[in-house]
Amino acid sequence: MTTLDSRTLAVHAPGPDHGEWWRDAVIYQVYPRSFADANGDGIGDLPGITGRLDHLAALGVDAVWLSPFYRSPQADAGYDVSDYRDVDPLFGTLADFDALLTRAHDLGLKVVVDMVPNHSSDEHVWFQEALRTEPGSPERARYLFREGKGADGELPPNNWQSIFGGPAWTRLSEERHGTADRQWYLHMFDSKQPDLDWTNPEVRAEFESVLRFWLDRGVDGFRIDVAHGMVKADGLPDWDGHVSMIDGTDDAADGDPESVSGGGGNQGPMFDQDGVHEIYRAWRRILDEYDGDRMLVAEAWVDPLSRLARYVRPDEMHQAFNFAFLATGWNAPALREIIAASYQVNDSVGAPTTWVLSNHDVVRHPSRLGLPTPGDRPNGIGRTDPQPDEELGLRRGRAASLLLLGLPGSAYLYQGEELGLPEHTSLDDELREDPAFFRTNGAERGRDGCRVPLPWEADAPAMGYSPTGLTWLPQPEEWKAYAADVQTGQDGSTLELYRETLRLRRELGLGLGGMVWAEEYAGTDQVIAFRNRDVLVVANLGSTPVPLPTGAQVLLSSGLTGDADPGDELPGDTTVWLRLG
Repeated sequence: MTTLDSRTLAVHAPGPDHGEWWRDAVIYQVYPRSFADANGDGIGDLPGITGRLDHLAALGVDAVWLSPFYRSPQADAGYDVSDYRDVDPLFGTLADFDALLTRAHDLGLKVVVDMVPNHSSDEHVWFQEALRTEPGSPERARYLFREGKGADGELPPNNWQSIFGGPAWTRLSEERHGTADRQWYLHMFDSKQPDLDWTNPEVRAEFESVLRFWLDRGVDGFRIDVAHGMVKADGLPDWDGHVSMIDGTDDAADGDPESVSGGGGNQGPMFDQDGVHEIYRAWRRILDEYDGDRMLVAEAWVDPLSRLARYVRPDEMHQAFNFAFLATGWNAPALREIIAASYQVNDSVGAPTTWVLSNHDVVRHPSRLGLPTPGDRPNGIGRTDPQPDEELGLRRGRAASLLLLGLPGSAYLYQGEELGLPEHTSLDDELREDPAFFRTNGAERGRDGCRVPLPWEADAPAMGYSPTGLTWLPQPEEWKAYAADVQTGQDGSTLELYRETLRLRRELGLGLGGMVWAEEYAGTDQVIAFRNRDVLVVANLGSTPVPLPTGAQVLLSSGLTGDADPGDELPGDTTVWLRLG
C-alpha cells in the first residue's frame, strides 16, 4: 500500500470539545472483595481500595465504579443487599467510604456506586416483615408474592426459571399463623434475592430516598443493576423461553441498524417492560437537582440495540453498557456492524456509546478471545473445560482493548484488565462461591474465575493483595508474571500499554471525537479501520499481515514484544494507532 485512500464513510460526528464528564469518561470497575485487602482477613475492603487509588490515577482513568459494598449476607457477593444505607463490616464503615470518596476526589477521580433495585436480600427488614405478616398485607405488597397453583398451592404461580438456574419461585413455609400458607415469592436470581414489586409506590419512594442518601454524601453516579428487570408484564404470564446472564444470539438482523442484536438480550415478560422508563425519568429528575453532572449507567441486557437506546433518552439515563460489542467475539464484519449500529441508535437520542469488554459477570476477554472459538461466551471455565490459548488470548485481548479505546464515547475497564489478566480457569470446584454454580449443579461454572484477587507485587504475600497472605479465592501461581510491580516501567507490558493509550486518548480528545470508516480496507473481511480526529485506528483480526499506509507515524501498537513496531505490514491479531503525515 502506498497511500491511504481518501474515500471514507462518516459514522459518528465529533462532539463538543467540552461535554459533560461522563460522555467520554474511562471508568474503572472495582470489585471490592478482590481489589485490595487492608486488614488481612483475605477479603478486599474500602481502606484497601483507598490505599490503591494512586494506581488508578496513574493509569489515567477518569472515574471508579464500586461494585456493592452495602450490608449483605453475601449470598451473591453483595448483590443481595440487606441495608442500602450502610457499609457491610466486611468492607469497613461509612467513615471508610467517606475517606475513599475524599481521596478519590482529591486525585481527580469520580466515584460511581452500584445500585441494586430489582431485588433485596431475604434478610432485608422489609422481607423479614413480610414473612411475619399475613397474605395480602402491605408488607408483602413490597415484593412479588403470589398464590400457588394446585389444590393446596403446591405448584408455583407460573413457569418462570431463575437466571441462576432452577425455578424462579420459592414457597413459604407450609405453616404460618396456624394455617397453610399458599404463597410463593419471585426471585429471578437466587432464592435469597426476592424481587421487589415496582408497581408499589412505597418501593419507588424508598429507592428515591436511597439515591439521595448517597448523592448527599457526594457520589458522582450510579450503575443500575438489572436495569431492564424491575417491571414485569401484567399478570406474570407463563413463558417457555430460557433466561441466563448472557442469553441471546450474535446474529445481526438483515443489516438494519435499528434491529441489530448481539448483546445477548434477556427476553421474556420479566425483562425490558416499558414501565421501567417511568422509574428512570423520576431518578433523572433527582440527579438533575444536584450539581456536578451526576450520572446513571444501565446494566441492561436487551436486544435489539434500538431497545437499548431507549434507556438513554435525554430524560432518562446517561449511559448504557454496550454488551453487543462485548458479546460479538473476534469477527471484523460483525464488529463493524455493531459499531455502526450502536452509533446510529445512540446518536439518535443524543447519548454517548458506552464500550465494554469485561466485567464481574463474564469470562475475562483475553481468555474468551483465546478459546478455540473466540466468540464463545461460557458462563465460567473450569479445569475440565476447553482451555484458552493464553498467549493468543493476551494478544487478541490487547488488540481488542486498543480498538475499544480508540472509539469515541465512554469506556469501562474491569479491574486487572490493565494487567492483561486471564480468567482463573483451573479453580477447584469445591472453592467456588457463585450461586449459579450451585443452582445449576455445576453445569455453569459461574463467575468466580473473573473475581480472583488481584496481583500487585509478585513476591509479596498474596501477591500484595493482603498483608497476611490470605485470599478468599486462590490466585494462580502464574499470575506473578502479571503483577503490577513486574509490569511497571517495563516497555511493551500490558500495564504500560494501557497507561500510554489512556494518556493519548485524553491528549488527543478521542473520546469526544468522530468516527469515519477508512474505505481503503473495506474489501478486507479481517480488518476494522477508522479515523478518529487525526488518528487512524487499524485492527487486523485475521492471521495474515495487511499493509499499512506509507508515511504513517505509529503512535501505539498492541503487538507483543517483537512486533510492537509493525513496520510496513500489520501482523494478525494486532491493532495500531497511526498519525498520518
